[in-house]
Amino acid sequence: MSDHRIERDSMGELEVPAEALYGAQTQRAVNNFPVSGQPLPAAFIHAIARIKLAAARVNRELGLLDAERAAAIVAAAEAVIAGDHDGQFPVDVFQTGSGTSSNMNVNEVLARLASRDGLAVGPNDHVNMGQSSNDVIPTAIHLSAALEVQSRLRPALVHLRQTIDVRACELDHVVKTGRTHLMDAMPLRMSQELGGWSSQVGQAIERLDSAMVRLCRLAQGGTAVGSGINAHPEFAGRMARDLSEQTGLALAPNDSFFAGLASQDAAVELSGQLRGLACVVMKIANDLRWMNSGPLAGLGEIELEALQPGSSIMPGKVNPVIPESAAQAAAQVIGLDAAVTVAGQSGNFQLNVMLPLVANNLLTAIGLMANTSWLLADRAIASFRVREENLRQPLSRNPILVTALNSVIGYDAAAAIAKKAYAAGRPIVEVAEEETDLSREELERLLDPAALTRGGIPE
Repeated sequence: MSDHRIERDSMGELEVPAEALYGAQTQRAVNNFPVSGQPLPAAFIHAIARIKLAAARVNRELGLLDAERAAAIVAAAEAVIAGDHDGQFPVDVFQTGSGTSSNMNVNEVLARLASRDGLAVGPNDHVNMGQSSNDVIPTAIHLSAALEVQSRLRPALVHLRQTIDVRACELDHVVKTGRTHLMDAMPLRMSQELGGWSSQVGQAIERLDSAMVRLCRLAQGGTAVGSGINAHPEFAGRMARDLSEQTGLALAPNDSFFAGLASQDAAVELSGQLRGLACVVMKIANDLRWMNSGPLAGLGEIELEALQPGSSIMPGKVNPVIPESAAQAAAQVIGLDAAVTVAGQSGNFQLNVMLPLVANNLLTAIGLMANTSWLLADRAIASFRVREENLRQPLSRNPILVTALNSVIGYDAAAAIAKKAYAAGRPIVEVAEEETDLSREELERLLDPAALTRGGIPE
């Protein structure tokens, strides 16, 4: 029994693996693009299948496709969406810039699944009816990214913020030395420090929500160049409604199909918001690493959960592996965004020609940030232990506390006290008692670190 079969397309005959559900056009792409060995993400393929499912139903409603073929395409698309055939989409990310190879890959798989004795379903004439790769692929980019943000990234970020908020509430009583330029600064409560993280995550969610508005505008209906040739006048609106019902997203046709095909502005915007989120993640990860540093010769403010041995040569060493992983993921997302930005500039006349790259990088970045958010929340922030004993002594000896005396004795006198206290390694309150006529009781009130975390002018 042969390992291959012969398939035909408009360019002639080609050998295809016998067990493959795809046909000649997919095989040509596999042969032509042995670049990375990396196929497009399953979420993107599933989004194309959703488009094919919706198109079959809409074309049936419009009287353009018979009920039997429409039902067969719908059933085949549902199987692909469920992930039953993920191994049948081997086309490399770095393929033709329109993504035609991936569109035809899905068309061929669905056509083969839908065809049976007495029913011939064509990949172009039936599965691709009313569509072009040039509107399917931009639509699939928006659809897959919007679904991944909605179902994976946003819940992960909400969980991360809630976890931070819970710890902030638990640690509201903990006062620590603040740091600016990595140098000692005025005190703050740990709840205030974590509250900054929480606000950053919350604002990242707001920015993603804003980007989703543009992401939910679809190119479907523009067909080859944006004019809608070969698509029914009602096709675009009906497609958006069907896809909205499938996904729960508020989808609508783009106000200009020409813009939808020629540009990737909404994808670039989303990528930029993911880059911003990566900066948030990097900030939190680096704060955790610094706070955990030591345990003896570093800051030693917290102790992260011990997850694995940290050295192949130094017994007992434990490293901050989750924050390190998070920082690397954030760096990768920043790099992916740079490539998406270049791709977004590659709209030549009526079509952007770096669409597969955009799809891959967006979905990769979303996945990295979603997974990292869960890990930061559950394996770092929820479980770290505060080493309160390591916070008290530096706080009491922090010469910067003298800032609270500025309004009482003046900046220059306060600076002199700070320098003397630092040089002698003595608590600021002792030196201030010697250098001013303020009572010890008054000084302890003015220099109380907990009181100083409330801001305002000491009275």
